[in-house]
Amino acid sequence: MRKMNGEEFDELVSFFDSMARTTWLKEVHDHLKEVTGSWSEKDVLDVGCGTGRLLLRGAEEANRLVGVDLSSEMIKASIQQFFYHELSGKSEFIVADAENLPFTDHSFDLALSTCVMFLLPDPAKGIHEVHRVLKDDGQIVMLNPSGKMSQENAASYAKEHDILGFERTALLKWSNVSTRRHRYSTDEMTELLHNLKFTEVQHHEVLGGLAIISKAKKAQNS
Repeated sequence: MRKMNGEEFDELVSFFDSMARTTWLKEVHDHLKEVTGSWSEKDVLDVGCGTGRLLLRGAEEANRLVGVDLSSEMIKASIQQFFYHELSGKSEFIVADAENLPFTDHSFDLALSTCVMFLLPDPAKGIHEVHRVLKDDGQIVMLNPSGKMSQENAASYAKEHDILGFERTALLKWSNVSTRRHRYSTDEMTELLHNLKFTEVQHHEVLGGLAIISKAKKAQNS
């Protein structure tokens, strides 16, 4: 499986920002934020931050917010987003590879990753890097397509929930990419996280089971 590069995403900033503002993905992001709990006094990392909209949900609470993305244009958009919301002083956005994060060990309390790890040729490499930069007892929270994700099931979900226009197109495009990359059942994701020395694994189905939010804690001294 070929590894995607930043330039492939540079021209998709508008699409991904619009996707992040769809009703269905906003609801997923709201659910993900609820799963993470309070960000008060926490250093938070978003791996594959896109245009930064997920980090905005806890920006007022967090001690520090850091976003990384392979696309320089996504990073520019995130910087502009946080400047607009007068949050530049507590945020930092860096062009970086999920498989080689430019941070020292034990740097963050919470790491987020939505719609990113499943794109990697080997998602375990990216999750292993997140494990490295998390503090002991730090949490990883991810969104990934489940084994149920497919064009047919996504189209059925869109019809059932009256998702139309661009919102339907965005969901179907995500499903199409998912079928060509990685999809995980809850059991498969649990095994992967346990193998990488995460504990207290929990999963939350979203989008009618088409995707899962996975939460886990880095084991102490691991």
